[in-house]
Amino acid sequence: MGLLTYTLLGAAGAVVGGPLVLAGIGFTSAGIAAGSYAASMMSAAAIANGGGVAAGSTVAVLQAAGAAGLSGAASAALAGAGGTLGGLVALII
Repeated sequence: MGLLTYTLLGAAGAVVGGPLVLAGIGFTSAGIAAGSYAASMMSAAAIANGGGVAAGSTVAVLQAAGAAGLSGAASAALAGAGGTLGGLVALII
């Protein structure tokens, strides 16, 4: 396989895998899953902010992405990062 193939596979894998990873760590469309890594993050953020999760914080942004899906810009960023990693793998192999 060539450089372009690895780059395309990396980009596609990141775009498809991003939402799956969010759901896997607990940022679901129904909210943050109890007992998950996301719940631990939310708890730590709430304690650090005096009882609430700040708007625009990492937890808030990830929950929004888990609930509503990734925006076009976020999907493009994931595709760029995945494509870059795929290209680097092609160069190493």
